[in-house]
Amino acid sequence: MPKQLRRFPFVQFDVFCSEPFAGNPLAVYPDARGLSDQEMQAIAREMNLSETTFIFPRDASLERERGVRVRIFTVQEELPFAGHPTLGTAFHLRGSTGAREVVLDLNVGRVPVRFEEPPGQPVFGEMTQMDPEFGPRHDREEVVRASGLKDGAIDPSMPIQTVSTGVPFTIVPLRGLENMRDLNVDLKGSAEYLGRSGGKFFYFVTRQTVDPGARLHARMIFYNGEDPATGSAAGCAAAWMVAHGVAQPDQRVLIEQGVEMQRPSRIFVSSSRKDDRVVNVRVGGNVVETVRGEIFF
Repeated sequence: MPKQLRRFPFVQFDVFCSEPFAGNPLAVYPDARGLSDQEMQAIAREMNLSETTFIFPRDASLERERGVRVRIFTVQEELPFAGHPTLGTAFHLRGSTGAREVVLDLNVGRVPVRFEEPPGQPVFGEMTQMDPEFGPRHDREEVVRASGLKDGAIDPSMPIQTVSTGVPFTIVPLRGLENMRDLNVDLKGSAEYLGRSGGKFFYFVTRQTVDPGARLHARMIFYNGEDPATGSAAGCAAAWMVAHGVAQPDQRVLIEQGVEMQRPSRIFVSSSRKDDRVVNVRVGGNVVETVRGEIFF
């Protein structure tokens, strides 16, 4: 008898953009019940995107209490949290309901995404990330050697620091767009250094921007290539900006990313101050649906 194929529909979105074929692509599997960890990892490799998310529907009362259970995979591993998968999955779950808020139950905990509908503009979603944890500051020369940067590329006026709102990113400020365009990151050296120092990835930023309305220009290069938009890193950068005076508390500012790879992304971030702590990190943007399909095996 021929094998009975298992079929799993998926929806693909472009996240942190308001037009298709920009931003960061995301595949969402609306009902992943019955998939093993190994099968989810294999599907994520097959999709070959920065991340793929898997939704596990459960009783409505439990979802109201804890949120909708979602797991996030890269082509290589499961992540406890990631920004553009959280935003894109929340947009899918909201659908056409007009809901003001969708709460996801991720491995890192409950993450709410709130929605705004500005008149004449696309729906805007904004997640509240975990309160930031500030890690060590880093020596510029060590980071240059580890990452393969050119001498003088790092902006000495701002600290290199690891920050986490669920995933630890080491924020590296560079001296302008020319240094950003010339990035040729040593992935092996970076991974070894970050493994020792407690970071997951480098997030390179500069205060010189292509869009005059943006506060930072960013790039994130990792084992699956370059990421067009990194919402988890943008949350860390939001906290870093407020901590070091690049942005004011509760000021919503724009981070541009993906420009060099022709997938421009617009990530809007803000964070608050309470006493001496940075809290209430918010990361938002727009989402566009681009693909519907089905995987079967």
